[in-house]
Amino acid sequence: MSPAARPSVVIVGAGPRGTGLLERMAANAPELYAGRPLDLHLVDPYPPGGGRVWRHDQSPLLWMNSTAEDVTMFTDASVEQAGPVRPGPSLAQWAEAVRTGEIRLRPEAGGAPAAPGLADAIAALGPRDFPGRRLGSAYLAWVYERSVAALPPGIAVHEHRGTAVRVTGPRDGRQEVWLRGRPTPLAADLVVLAQGHLESELPQEQRELGDFAARHGLTYLPPAFTADADLSALRPGEPVIVRGFGLAFIDLMVLLTEGRGGTYAHAADGALTYRPSGREPVLHVGSRRGVPYHSKIGYELDGERPPVPRFFGPEQVDALLARPGELDFGRDVWPLIDKELGFAHYHRLFAAHPGRTLMNWPDFEEKYAAADPGSAALGALVSAAVPDPADRLDLDALDHPLAGVRYRDGEALQEGLRGYIEADLARRHDPAHSPDLAVFLALLSVYGQLTRIGDRGPWWHGFFSYLASGPPGPRLRQLLALSRAGVVRFLGAGTTVTADERRGVFRARGASVPGAALEARALVEARLPEPAVAHSRDALLRALHADGAAAAPSVELLTGGGDPQLLAVDPADGRILDRSGHPPHPRRFALGPHTDARSAGAFARPRTNAPAFRQNDATARALLTFLRDRTAPPLPVPAPAPTPEDSHAADQ
Repeated sequence: MSPAARPSVVIVGAGPRGTGLLERMAANAPELYAGRPLDLHLVDPYPPGGGRVWRHDQSPLLWMNSTAEDVTMFTDASVEQAGPVRPGPSLAQWAEAVRTGEIRLRPEAGGAPAAPGLADAIAALGPRDFPGRRLGSAYLAWVYERSVAALPPGIAVHEHRGTAVRVTGPRDGRQEVWLRGRPTPLAADLVVLAQGHLESELPQEQRELGDFAARHGLTYLPPAFTADADLSALRPGEPVIVRGFGLAFIDLMVLLTEGRGGTYAHAADGALTYRPSGREPVLHVGSRRGVPYHSKIGYELDGERPPVPRFFGPEQVDALLARPGELDFGRDVWPLIDKELGFAHYHRLFAAHPGRTLMNWPDFEEKYAAADPGSAALGALVSAAVPDPADRLDLDALDHPLAGVRYRDGEALQEGLRGYIEADLARRHDPAHSPDLAVFLALLSVYGQLTRIGDRGPWWHGFFSYLASGPPGPRLRQLLALSRAGVVRFLGAGTTVTADERRGVFRARGASVPGAALEARALVEARLPEPAVAHSRDALLRALHADGAAAAPSVELLTGGGDPQLLAVDPADGRILDRSGHPPHPRRFALGPHTDARSAGAFARPRTNAPAFRQNDATARALLTFLRDRTAPPLPVPAPAPTPEDSHAADQ
């Protein structure tokens, strides 16, 4: 940079990921960049903190998918990072501090407590409650304001409510970030892409379904963020085929039931019942598994946590990365994950429920460690030590819960699925099954290790979400009530949808009731869009890919041999890779779900060494070190610390 140029960084995306990066820059700047000038430009069409997905302006009926005590934006001693820990409150602790007056919210920091419903939500929130997304938005906005205020003197933040569409500039010089509708670009020494989840152009099958719907006057809603989808075309009482049984379906279910005036009540026997408004469509839902994601676990783990990583930790990842050639997830990685999850499961079973085992733990542990993953010897060991098959971990059975199950008719399927969901709720809220929680904690550990390998495996993200990121228990109780009321109908496993040109309808079939089929004039794809780089609707990502940024195979497309989908980045610090064989781009970085180092979320459970926090810290330190090495020495006398009110400038 020229001596007269003020150093600058442009961060594209001011949601949780951009905010988390800002927090890490504030934490690391005193060590790496104290006394030096810097402009931080945040580009996002939505308010900073929550960004698009977590903005305040969405239905108050939508919840976060974690309890208040399990949501934090701040690092702790568990995070493996070079930068300092700057403690901060979890969402539950933040709400308590707001209630006591220790924290005061400014209107521009997520809405004052007087904002409609916010004060009541804060007052009622308990640590184990699932907060509304509007409350999460207020927390994220407060974290953003706190992070800005924590920056050292000389570092200014500029907000740009707009959309970045192009990045240009040489590898060895300043970059230019072009915003839609702005004639001149933002000059930047470094650029970070942190846009979060993005829309994609439709793949061929979905385009064909959309064309079919247009020809026949039908309704087709492709994958989208449910909170943003226009559901007005789904008419009261009409059958709607819903393909997808994960969290997007839960949001859809809420918006089309309570969101249309329906209410819940408790019957005399305590069962939850649903009172329709008459404005609901009838949702016929199916998927590959045919069941909803497993309920959130409703108890805490007492005693020792599973000592993971053990069989899939840094040593094993180092060995995998040292192998020549491409890794095969199923052959090279999954067996280690399988053994790691099994170790956590049996460690907890032996420690907390020894009466259900026939061997002492040291002997079992020694033999378990010596057995090859997935081997007959390992299976024989488990069978000998754990007499009840219900106490053994069978990941394949978990992934295919309805495999081979057939029902005589549709009504038997409805009854059978309600029984499955009731059993899942009971198990996930019963500490007698605490090995389930140990497996959940091991899944978090595995996810953290996989960020070093990249986005690999044909079904890993879906499997992880199915076991570890399912809906809150109350949502599944609502699903049961909707099923009993006939507002939701189950299609079963192996659901397929075809377009019937002769009849001009969508037709759905499931394997759970052979021969049964459903016709409907509406089809909803209840899932997020694929994070496709080359086909993203984000102009900036498309342009980067066209200019040479590399893309890696996405986990969803590996089974079908699809085109590369995810932006390839250096796992060490997030620098963007390219297709020409050059080293990582020295001035361009990317974080989040559009990269092959994507992590489970931008915020995380406390004390879990969250991958997103590690990535944010590494990238923040890389940014500050790059700038420090190219700027003048620090000023001898720093300026007074800014107040929160004047610590940043808004460029609307």
